[in-house]
Amino acid sequence: MSMVRLQVFRIMAVGAAIASTLTLNLSLAEAKLDNSPKALVDQAWQIVYQEYVDRTFNQRDWLEVRQEYLNRSYTSTEQAYLAVNEMLKQLEDPYTRFLTPDSIKDLVDNVSGGFIGVGVTVALDPLTQEWVVVNSIAGSPAAVAGIRSQDIIVSINGKPTSQINPKQASEYIIGPVGSKVVLQIRRGKEFSRYQLVREQIDLNPLVYEVQVTAVGDIGYIRMPAFTTKSTKAMQAALTDLEKRQVKGYILDLRQNPGGVFEASIQIARMWIGKDRLISRVDEQGKQERFVAYGPVLTRKPLVILVDEKSASASEVLAAALQDHKRAKLVGVQTFGKGVVQVLKNLGDGSGLVVTVAKYYTPQGKNIHKLGIKPDVFINMPPGEEFKPQPGQILPSQSDPQYTRGLKVLTKAIK
Repeated sequence: MSMVRLQVFRIMAVGAAIASTLTLNLSLAEAKLDNSPKALVDQAWQIVYQEYVDRTFNQRDWLEVRQEYLNRSYTSTEQAYLAVNEMLKQLEDPYTRFLTPDSIKDLVDNVSGGFIGVGVTVALDPLTQEWVVVNSIAGSPAAVAGIRSQDIIVSINGKPTSQINPKQASEYIIGPVGSKVVLQIRRGKEFSRYQLVREQIDLNPLVYEVQVTAVGDIGYIRMPAFTTKSTKAMQAALTDLEKRQVKGYILDLRQNPGGVFEASIQIARMWIGKDRLISRVDEQGKQERFVAYGPVLTRKPLVILVDEKSASASEVLAAALQDHKRAKLVGVQTFGKGVVQVLKNLGDGSGLVVTVAKYYTPQGKNIHKLGIKPDVFINMPPGEEFKPQPGQILPSQSDPQYTRGLKVLTKAIK
């Protein structure tokens, strides 16, 4: 597969991925027009005009853009949706996007830690435009059926994926629990057809286990995403592991695409004393500082595992702990997403996810499009990536990033 970075999303019944450092801030843009398709276009324009972080609007005259779109006639909501999508493309920002009412429900479900679907995470290859399976969520219909990493999704319900915008995938696979969706899969040169039944899938905010080592017990914690449940789950895990008197921790953020910004901040506070965690600068240049104020749940040595798909809220947490020398990062350079989005509703229940701020690490670095360099660089074997095994929490001892992380942590404990 191409080494070009991939756009990652999930195939769900109402589907968009948790792929943003997202602040849930639902509000209705003030309309200057009557309730009509044209009003939706104007509401979308106003949200960008008031909130968007790049005040040059990608070197576009945004007032002129408004006039252009209000001069058009719209006879349906669908035409308005197309116009909003077209307008947002002028910003050339992959994180600022339009969402249908169903897609908004999906996004809210995801950050709440659950969704209805078949449980496949997919990456869009930017060169071939093929939908490549990254992984199937353990226990999901896709995993049980045998769909696995590197499979190619050729069609959904008979519709070729080459003709589907990934952001609008939900329109083709939406359906209630118990309904069916058909995926055509290519594995190498062989094609297979899978009829899957949609289920309610809960994204476990984290899992943890104790690893026995020569220097004592180690607490291993893996976070697949940052949801509204993640903070309480981390607090419970640390409380339990501290009672079990572990000597140190490995926090595994590999394959974690981010999620709820506030969760990453709250979790960072559990590891750090009274220090600055992150800064956020909005569209007006106003800086907001997030500070740790405790209580610290543990001061024991910590290693964080990261990879090229550790993004967004994962990078917020990793950067805060690395800059304060609270943790060593082991793995490869992270994805590089240093911007923050909010979700804004339009009048008909659709909405926009809009980039409203940039964030900076405690040392003042913006890692957007750059990523975070690990303290100890170690790659996975060629053609392989970290993939949690169903029913197994601790990584395999053949996982080079995990075994190196154990060595780094062991040295810190000694």
